[in-house]
Amino acid sequence: MQISSLSTWRGEKAAAGKSETASAANAAPRAISSVASAEAPLAASLQAMPEIDQSKVEAVRAALARGEVRFDAQRLAGLIEQYHGGR
Repeated sequence: MQISSLSTWRGEKAAAGKSETASAANAAPRAISSVASAEAPLAASLQAMPEIDQSKVEAVRAALARGEVRFDAQRLAGLIEQYHGGR
């Protein structure tokens, strides 16, 4: 069986494509790790924060109890419906 120059060229091109893919795959984790290391301090500070600011919740509750804030259930329901698209 004789191998033509065209089939040899295809083989070389396929091998080159595989090595390029492998080097790109190796570069991706390095890029991700550098981004992750830059974001680590931010993630740590976010995790340290409470999900709910309890002092603000208590302040709103107290204002509602004193009558300083008017609560309109119909308006709230309308806003919720508007936000969720009336589903």
